[in-house]
Amino acid sequence: MDLFDDLPEPTQTAGEASVQKTCPSPLEDRGAKRKREAPDDDDEVVEEQKLEEKKVCKGVPILKGYVAARRGEREEMQDAHILLSDMKTCLSILPTTVSRLAYFAVFDGHGGARASRFAAEHLHHTLALKFPKVETENLDKLVKKCLLDTFRQTDEDFLKKASSQKPAWKDGSTATCMLVVDDMVYVANLGDSRAVLCRMEQKMQGGDRKCVTLALSKEHNPTIYEERMRIQRAGGTVRDGRVLGVLEVSRSIGDGQYKRIGVISTPDLRRCQLTPNDRFIILGCDGLFKVFSAEEAVKYVLHILQNGSVEKKEGQTEEEGHYEAACQRLANEAVRRGCADNVTVILVSVSF
Repeated sequence: MDLFDDLPEPTQTAGEASVQKTCPSPLEDRGAKRKREAPDDDDEVVEEQKLEEKKVCKGVPILKGYVAARRGEREEMQDAHILLSDMKTCLSILPTTVSRLAYFAVFDGHGGARASRFAAEHLHHTLALKFPKVETENLDKLVKKCLLDTFRQTDEDFLKKASSQKPAWKDGSTATCMLVVDDMVYVANLGDSRAVLCRMEQKMQGGDRKCVTLALSKEHNPTIYEERMRIQRAGGTVRDGRVLGVLEVSRSIGDGQYKRIGVISTPDLRRCQLTPNDRFIILGCDGLFKVFSAEEAVKYVLHILQNGSVEKKEGQTEEEGHYEAACQRLANEAVRRGCADNVTVILVSVSF
């Protein structure tokens, strides 16, 4: 079965790209960077012009990310996150047909914060190294392979570092990573952190548009039949809804002591093409979704965007002020509702 679960495709797209941040740390130089040479003749100039026209016609949404993180009642903040509205700065070479890359991710650590922080610091660099470098008609297939290889490599790198410590680290982490290639969203996730999309759809007989919540991720816990069977076939057991009665997720980065009994680092992948009807995407750890359903979280944010009165920060537009307030208030409300866990929310606005 194809690991991609395709979500509804749009009928039209339009818009421009937007840049927020650059890569927080430079990519290590692992070889000479190849430079594109100038065209030698008129045919190459015409071909480049065609590629540029293709980019403009394709339509690239404007994305802006906001984040709120709360320690809750935990002694330590074990969540980590990263927002890269412009991931092109991490790549030495990018296919000329791709005009924009963006990356947003949330990692929910357990047993410590080392696995989540490692993933937040390294996963996107590995992704950049493995991202397709040349033009291809099979970009979707290569992006899928790139994400699978990146998660495997990140897990292996962390486990190698963890096992070299005295005593060995036993940390683990969920991962929900969203890679946006032009107007296509790819979500790769492990564990119980989630990603959801708010799409506005016209009612059948006119009137106001209604909000539709689309799941962009799939939870992995050992109570799910397929997950439990894999663990049991590998010699593990599931007790009280946990692996060996301890681990609450069935896929993760790290957790070296559970890898031999069926806990894997292979993510589920979903893709969705963004449309002018899309408003925002929420990425959140289970601390948020323990007290909010996906639909409740989307409606909570939408209400603030449409009706909330907010104070803008210096330099923010009114719309940016609303998104910032919605993100912060959503995290605060999760704590107020009694979530004792860490809470991390990434809110990504979408506009064309």
